[in-house]
Amino acid sequence: MTLPSRPLLFASGEDAYVADRVLRSWTTPDGADPTWADEVVGALQPGERALGALSFAAGAPGILHQVVGSERPLTGPVRTPRERAYEVREFPTAEAYADMVRAVLDKIADGVVRKVVIGRCLDVTSDPPLEPAEIIDRLLVTRPGRYVFSVPLTESLDAGPLLVGASPELLVSRQGDRIACTPLAGSVPRSDDPGEDARRADALRDSAKDLAEHAFVVDAIVHALKEVCVDVEPPTGPTLLATDTVWHLASPITARLEDPATGPSALRLAQMLHPTPAVGGVPAAAAAEAIADLEGDLRDYFAGCVGWVEANGDGVFAITIRAAVIDGPTMRLFAGAGIVAGSDPDSEVRETGAKLATMTKVAGLH
Repeated sequence: MTLPSRPLLFASGEDAYVADRVLRSWTTPDGADPTWADEVVGALQPGERALGALSFAAGAPGILHQVVGSERPLTGPVRTPRERAYEVREFPTAEAYADMVRAVLDKIADGVVRKVVIGRCLDVTSDPPLEPAEIIDRLLVTRPGRYVFSVPLTESLDAGPLLVGASPELLVSRQGDRIACTPLAGSVPRSDDPGEDARRADALRDSAKDLAEHAFVVDAIVHALKEVCVDVEPPTGPTLLATDTVWHLASPITARLEDPATGPSALRLAQMLHPTPAVGGVPAAAAAEAIADLEGDLRDYFAGCVGWVEANGDGVFAITIRAAVIDGPTMRLFAGAGIVAGSDPDSEVRETGAKLATMTKVAGLH
């Protein structure tokens, strides 16, 4: 499959849905606005999709592109990487990030919060500039996460910031009356040594700290789904999910809509569920306040959600992790880690470094 220079696409299986034509771009200052979501879905005709992204925070922007496209097989040559010079800037620094983790641990000890996800960024500036289609080509072939996406963040499709990535985490999918979520929480960096890699996976599966972090997320999603669904079925315990750089604890959750015709669309479900404690924290309001205080304005669309919805309400939305925003010669990356009682600042630095490595590898840094 040969991609345009700035593709608009979403892939969750063997094929990628690629937009051929954009009919309209829907923007909002508040991606959590249910009226906007219903208006977008109501405007779709059979054969059309709205494909886009919502920011992390309530009251922050959202954008959906109303498109006509098609599913295309993930085949074709990968572009030959060009030689580039890179300049990398991390913020906060690893030392400052460890201090942010300690600040969260103090809040946990004081009873203000029980879990907070705190992140950090890398800015990678390249000469010559990175080509978005080259990055997407590599993501589609290497597939470090199941959900590969490329979404322009402005109404201009030819210029401006482009959100790209390969998320391993399903926020929600809706197919008829069938609802599915697969939250990830609790993780550890992988090892190149097979024996050590297996040891780390086993340790994660038995880690009381990580199992507690994971339970926060599952409980919150189950509670939210029970408001609008029936037959909500969480698993008895998490399973292991491997990406190229990280082991995760994962819990596939299923549910059912009593009446898909009157039930919430995939977009409305995404708004209801997001942000889960997998990217926010517990309690939600106190965690959001801690994130704003410690991170400032790092997130924007990072740790939000990205996906698509059809006229009948079906669709898929993934959490916007293992992602980057490409804007001219600069690619900004973000990764976070869930901080709970017992978290170790140095371990969280390593975990976020492993998550960032997914996209730095795709960019050609190593």
